[in-house]
Amino acid sequence: MEEVDKILIHALRQVGTEVSEEVDSVKQFSSELIVEAVVRCVRVIDPGLGGGLPTSLPPGMSARFRVGMSLAQACQDVGYKGEIGYQTFLYSNEPEIRSLLMFLVEKLPRESAEASDQPTGKSAVLQRAIAAAIRAQLAVPWLPPNCRLPLHRETQSPAASHSFHVQPLSLPYCTKGKKQLKEVKDYQRDILLPVTAQPSHHASVVASILEQHTAELSAAQEWDNEWNSQGLLSRLTPQVTFTLCGLNMLSTRSRKLTRLRASVSRSSCGLRRCPLLKVPLVVLAPPRTCLSCCRPSKALPPLTTHPDQGHPLHTHTEVHLRSGEDPSGSKCRMEAAPVPTSVLSGHQSESDIQLRQQEELASFQQQFQQLCSEVEQLTAEMKHMSVTNTQVLDELKQRELGNSERDEKMQVKKKTIDLLPDADNNLLKLQALVEASAKRVVNLAAQWEKHRAPLIDEHRRLKEICSNQDLESSRKLSEIKSLHDKIRVSTEEAKKKEEIYKQLVTELENLPQDVSRSAYTQRILEIVSNIKKQKEEITKILSDTKELQKEINSLTGKLDRTFAVTDELVFKDAKKDESVRKSYKYLAALHENCNQLIQTIEDTGTILREIRDLEEQIETETGNKTVANLERILDDYKAIRQENSALAAKVREG
Repeated sequence: MEEVDKILIHALRQVGTEVSEEVDSVKQFSSELIVEAVVRCVRVIDPGLGGGLPTSLPPGMSARFRVGMSLAQACQDVGYKGEIGYQTFLYSNEPEIRSLLMFLVEKLPRESAEASDQPTGKSAVLQRAIAAAIRAQLAVPWLPPNCRLPLHRETQSPAASHSFHVQPLSLPYCTKGKKQLKEVKDYQRDILLPVTAQPSHHASVVASILEQHTAELSAAQEWDNEWNSQGLLSRLTPQVTFTLCGLNMLSTRSRKLTRLRASVSRSSCGLRRCPLLKVPLVVLAPPRTCLSCCRPSKALPPLTTHPDQGHPLHTHTEVHLRSGEDPSGSKCRMEAAPVPTSVLSGHQSESDIQLRQQEELASFQQQFQQLCSEVEQLTAEMKHMSVTNTQVLDELKQRELGNSERDEKMQVKKKTIDLLPDADNNLLKLQALVEASAKRVVNLAAQWEKHRAPLIDEHRRLKEICSNQDLESSRKLSEIKSLHDKIRVSTEEAKKKEEIYKQLVTELENLPQDVSRSAYTQRILEIVSNIKKQKEEITKILSDTKELQKEINSLTGKLDRTFAVTDELVFKDAKKDESVRKSYKYLAALHENCNQLIQTIEDTGTILREIRDLEEQIETETGNKTVANLERILDDYKAIRQENSALAAKVREG
């Protein structure tokens, strides 16, 4: 009980009870200390219930009884099932107080217990201070710098805010169980910059790290979802599933990039030079086909000119229009448009060059509009022709089907006409053929039945095996999912136990080192040896009791059998001899006296056991301080009578 009392005293000190260092057992608790300990525990368990309870006993006896009743009711409300009343606190009993305090300590919330078990080292204190400061700053709402009060200026930084700008980072990942290349290690050790130095601006470091971490978390979550949704059903290994998931992600990204580039190419157009701003612009490559004849043509590279130079822009369309034919030699529908001279003298003014370029641009636009109209007409004609072509093809297929049916009917009629001249013989031949065909069908049916029965049995067997395999696979799949859940739960428990282990290690380091471990070990070994000895003695006593009971039972049976045999023999002789009759009477009296003696011995043993139980009860009552409690009750009764008489006197005087 000493260890239990030490644990209880330590827990009571953690909840705020002022227990002096001299008190090391529940037996030394006074009524005031018991009331304070119970109230502190009740306040921690249920603040609303223990808020109105006082932590000390009042001087008046009637008030003390009321406080005792309130504490007993509060303990019952918390969930205590034992016998409890005002006498538990005013006239304390060591076993009852110990059981009550053990119940209250077990009911304490774990948060307070964990807070009480926190390490007291410098690093732990610093971490708690940092966490408290961060919680205080997070509790204050963010305000713009112009709206901040002096209180907010103390908790929020006055520095200017930065935009969330992200830049890619290169991180040296640690791969356990896999060997990295020497070049990669050298690059990471000698050339790769630190994470804080990789972004171009220092303000982008935090944003880049957060983005990198978010991307890794999303990738890991996507992998988990892929594995839980399709990986288990596919029955592939995690490595293969991870590779397929990566390929799917790459294909999805490539498809998105292709669609983006296509939309950009469709919406983009060739940019030309602005003659007024004199800024060279990008000219996209011309199309690879002629717009009028839809035939491939030679692609010329895009050209750019400067206003000071006299070389106009020439595209494939212009060259094509000048020639009036495609590279294959066929004439185009578009007639050659007049082309302005391409060589200008160096003495022409800039305004003449601009005017000439505008004229060229207008002519090109007109040609482009004509080509677009022709392309639209051709497109409409092609659509109409394609529709007509499909209709014609459908009609042709229908006619071919009708012709095939007519050909079959004609063949049947032709054969019938050929058979008409010799109708009787042909009918007999047809009947013979029909009978032969019927026999052949029956024979084939019998053969098919022979093959069909084992095939059906095999089909049923395979179907049953397949269903069993499906059931087995579903069962294994559910087991795998349950194992995954158990692994996840075990991982969380392992993390918690690792944290508890670290905390216990820190507590062990903070404990005083003057106490030797060997003393505790020796004490534990002594306790174990004493328990073992007690167990051996109990086992020995039980075995002796069993042997004694067996011996008593055997002797009792032997006595009964002996008496029965003796009684029968003596009773036979008693019919003939008078002296034997007296012996028979003495034998019966002796047997009765022996039974009374045995019963007396059994009653004596029962009385001794009752005496031993009563002695134990007397010792228990002596330990409960019954006499001292009775004396205290008498003193309290006298005090209450004095208080009542004083109150009655005041009432009479009033």
